[in-house]
Amino acid sequence: MNAAPADQIRLLDVQGLDVRLQQLEHKRRSLPEHAEIESLTKDLTQLRDLLVAAQTEESDCGREQTKAEQDVDQVRQRATRDQQRLDSGAVSSPKDLESLQREIVSLAKRQGDLEEIVLEVMERRESVQERLAELTERVSAVEAKTADATARRDAAESELDAEIASVTKERELVAGSVPADLLKLYEKLREQQGGVGAARLYQRKCEGCHIELNITEVNEIRAAARDAVVRCENCRRILIRTSESGL
Repeated sequence: MNAAPADQIRLLDVQGLDVRLQQLEHKRRSLPEHAEIESLTKDLTQLRDLLVAAQTEESDCGREQTKAEQDVDQVRQRATRDQQRLDSGAVSSPKDLESLQREIVSLAKRQGDLEEIVLEVMERRESVQERLAELTERVSAVEAKTADATARRDAAESELDAEIASVTKERELVAGSVPADLLKLYEKLREQQGGVGAARLYQRKCEGCHIELNITEVNEIRAAARDAVVRCENCRRILIRTSESGL
């Protein structure tokens, strides 16, 4: 394959722009905010799960407290009615009076037991509410950090996207001036060789594989026509000759 030396030099410009695009894409994928957001999102998921569990527990405690308070109220109302009957003198039978008095005593004990249950539930509920408040605060804090990291990531991505678009446009312009057959070979080699399809021959060394050419290879390239497209014997990339090739 033959191509004007100037076209081959432009191929180096295309390669440089392709390398720049690779670097920009890598930088975009490797933004520290990505890992930061991933970590924060993981923490936020765990905290939200704990928050939901605490909310459920608080709700259960609320129902338990309401039930216990209703039980206390029922016993209290019954004790009040019994005491009113006792005080009214409506019960005259000694046996019935004794039975009523025993029931009042029993109800008083029952009420005391139930009130202890209410206090125990209230203490548990208060503890849960404190944990709930703490978790709510922690969720809010992590949400704020996530929002901040997301904003920083979006800003960095926007800046990189603008640069990628600019370099891509420049690459299209430069590549458009390279002969189609030369560009096609370059694209094929670039895909095969990890993103580098053309390399400068500098001081008898291929800058693609960084191996110095032997004397036979140097003589063959020196003897080749100026418009001949030469390849590195080691990595098979297109070798671009310049005044610094050492030929």
